[in-house]
Amino acid sequence: MTLQLFYQSNLGKNDKEVVFNKDETRHIQKVLRLRAGDTVMITNGCGLLFTAQLLDVSPKRAVAQISALEVAKPKAYRLHMAVAPTKNNDRFEWFLEKATEIGIQSITPIICERSERKVIKPERMERIIESAMKQSLKAFKPTLEPVVKFDDFINKVGERELIRCIAHCGPSEKKLLKQVVQPGEDVLIMIGPEGDFSDREIDLARKNKFTEIGLGEDRLRTETAAIVACHSIAFINS
Repeated sequence: MTLQLFYQSNLGKNDKEVVFNKDETRHIQKVLRLRAGDTVMITNGCGLLFTAQLLDVSPKRAVAQISALEVAKPKAYRLHMAVAPTKNNDRFEWFLEKATEIGIQSITPIICERSERKVIKPERMERIIESAMKQSLKAFKPTLEPVVKFDDFINKVGERELIRCIAHCGPSEKKLLKQVVQPGEDVLIMIGPEGDFSDREIDLARKNKFTEIGLGEDRLRTETAAIVACHSIAFINS
């Protein structure tokens, strides 16, 4: 039977015991009905995987003793996706969940000229990412960056992300991801809102060394395009 994975961000290599936070304690005691002596897996979301035995389980707290530590190997590439939140919030949350399962390192919600949703709830998004990380048994938790306006994001793109791509539905000549990205390379991909990026935004991206890409012949929803891009990068690196 696959062990349950829990998340405790404050765990370090030298820790021998873990006191679970309130949410994880509730899940252990009320949902899973685990007991003292049961074995669990814990990650700090930064690549450390702990095996531990529960010592005490009560409604107020759960405590476990760490018995083994594994250091997970990070992926050979880094994928950063900047995606405009969708009007239907459920669709963006679906993207967060699936991108975490497929494998992604960082996500930035961007507000564009044609964005219909300009307010998000980062606390809820963090919970969705955390849940997807645990469900898919990942040792690394993707970073959710603060929401930012398109122009501000473009002007602050780090030099680390040398491969920069913008996917849009405009009439300009585009490349496929496999023509732009090689295995092991760090890449940033931008996906626009339901109404797509504006011509001005696309032009600004060009001036900032972004390569225009297409994701196939079909017109895709924002969240679908983001998942296609995410999976394409994973496939290139497989």
